[in-house]
Amino acid sequence: MKTLLALMLVLTLPVSTAFGQAWPNRPFRMVVPAAAGGTIDILTRVLSVRLSEGLGQPVVIENRGGAGTNIGMDAVAKSAPDGYTLLMGGVTVATNPSLYAKLSFDPAKDLVPVSLVVSSGNVLVVNPDLPVKSVQELVAYARARPGELNYGSPSSGSTPHLAGELFNALTGSKLVHVPYKGAALGLNDLIAGRVQLSFDNIPPAIPHIRSGKLRALAVTASRRSALLPEVPTAIEAGLAGFDVSAWFGLLAPSGTPREAIQRVHTETAKALQAPELRERLVQLGFEVIGSTPEAFGELIRNETVRWAKVIRDSGARVE
Repeated sequence: MKTLLALMLVLTLPVSTAFGQAWPNRPFRMVVPAAAGGTIDILTRVLSVRLSEGLGQPVVIENRGGAGTNIGMDAVAKSAPDGYTLLMGGVTVATNPSLYAKLSFDPAKDLVPVSLVVSSGNVLVVNPDLPVKSVQELVAYARARPGELNYGSPSSGSTPHLAGELFNALTGSKLVHVPYKGAALGLNDLIAGRVQLSFDNIPPAIPHIRSGKLRALAVTASRRSALLPEVPTAIEAGLAGFDVSAWFGLLAPSGTPREAIQRVHTETAKALQAPELRERLVQLGFEVIGSTPEAFGELIRNETVRWAKVIRDSGARVE
C-alpha cells in the first residue's frame, strides 16, 4: 500500500520533481513521418533550431517516412510518454484512420496534441490547353465530360488527392485521380498535358503560373495566399464549402505529462513569433499559427469527422 501511495504521489508532482531533477535535462527526439528534404522536413528543421534554444536542450530530427506517414506516427505513439518524444504530424493524423482498413495505433487515443504550427492551402491549377479560365467553367466542363479529366497528386491519401475527391462530391463531377510517387513527377505531367489539373502545393507551382505554363483558378484554403494574393479562394470563386488546407503540428505520446506538453507549446509559440522564422515559413507557403493544445485537438477532431465522410462517400482507400 505504501508503494502504491508513493507512486500516486509521484504522478501528481510537477514535471521537474516527478522526473527527479529539472526538466528537460536531455535531448528531445522529433519524428518527421516523411523523408528528408520535403516541405514537412524543412518546416521541422527550421522550427527545431528555435525550439532547442527555448527548451535549453538539442532537438534531434528523426525521419521515419513510409506507409503514408503511418510508420512515423506509430513510432511516436508507442514511445515512452516522458516528454522527450514529439511528432510533427499533419492532416494524415485525421485522414488515415478512414483511408486505411487497419492501423497499428489509434491517433485519437495514442497521440495528444501539443500545438498546431502552420497551415497551408494548395492551388487549383490547370494545363493552359484546357479551355477553362475559372472554377465555374471547370465545373461545367467536368460535368459535361464525366471520367475524362485526370488530376494528379503526390500520392493516394495526400491532401491534393482528397481535395479532388471533395471537388467531385461538391460539384457532381467525376475527375479521375492519378497518384504519383512525389509532387515533382505529377507537376511535370501536368505541364506536359498528360493530366489536366491538380491541387498543387503553392511554392513549386508559382514559377509555372508566372511563366504561363499553368493557369491558377483558385487557392483551396478559406483565405487567400500571401504568395498568390491575386488568386481567389475556391469559395470566393463560387465553390461553396470547399476549404482544404494542409496543416502541421506537434503531438506527443498519450500519457505525456501535462506540464511537459504546456512547456513545449509555450516554447513553440515563442519560436513562431521570431520575425526571421515567420518570414521563412511564409516563403514556404505557410500561414503561421501556434495554437493551444486544446484548439489543435478540436481541429483534429473536426477534420477527422469531415474527411471520414468524404473518404467514405468517394470510396477512396489506401492499401
